[in-house]
Amino acid sequence: MKATGGDDDAKRRAGEHAAGLIEDGMVVGLGTGSTAAHAIRELGRAVEAGLDAVGVATSYQSADLAREVGVPLRTLDDVSAVDVAIDGADQIAELDCIKGGGAAHAREKLVDATADRLVIVADPSKEADRLDRPVPVEILPDARRPVSAALRGIGGEPELRQAERKDGPVVTENGNLVLDCAFGPIEDPDGLAGDLSAVPGVVEHGLFVGLADDVVVGTTDGVETRR
Repeated sequence: MKATGGDDDAKRRAGEHAAGLIEDGMVVGLGTGSTAAHAIRELGRAVEAGLDAVGVATSYQSADLAREVGVPLRTLDDVSAVDVAIDGADQIAELDCIKGGGAAHAREKLVDATADRLVIVADPSKEADRLDRPVPVEILPDARRPVSAALRGIGGEPELRQAERKDGPVVTENGNLVLDCAFGPIEDPDGLAGDLSAVPGVVEHGLFVGLADDVVVGTTDGVETRR
C-alpha cells in the first residue's frame, strides 16, 4: 500500500543531500519511489559534472530514471560491493522502516542489505513513533491461501493488493503477488520480521529492521539526519 502525500520540496532536499554523500569510485544502490528519485536525478547531475559512480537499481522504475539522467548501471553480479544505498520508505520509526508501497521491496531489501551503508530518505510525513502501517508481503502466486492463513495466525489481517487501471491484482517484477497485512501498532518489529520470513511461500516482506544506518529527513529549510 503506497504512502501518499508529503512535501515534494522536503523530499527533494533529502534526496539531494543523500546524493551528495557519493564519492568517486562508489557503487550506489538506487532506491525506488518519489524521494529516492530526487537522489537519482541529483546523482545524474553529479555524474554529468564528472563524478565517477555507478548505480545498482532496485526496480524497473529506478533503472529507467537512472538511464534517463545518465547514471551508469551495473547488476549485483557485476560489482564486488555496494558502497551506499539510498532508498525511501513508507513509514519510519527511529531507524526501522516499512517499505513496499511500490511493490519493489524484495529487490530493495536485497540491494539495501548488500550495501555497506543504507541511507533512508524521507519527508516528515513518513516519521512515526511506532510502525503501524500494513506490511507488504510478496508471496508466490500459488501460496495465497496458506500464506493468508499463516498471517492471520500471527495476528495479521492480509488483503490482496489490487492493481490500478487494470483488472486483477498487482503483479511484482518477480511475477509474484502482494498481500498488505495489517498488524496494528507493531510492538516488536524484529520479532514480526522473523515470523514473516519463516512463513513458507513468502518471498519477502516490507519490514526493514536493523538495516538503515542513517535517516535523512527533508525539512522546510534543510535536512535533519537521524542515526
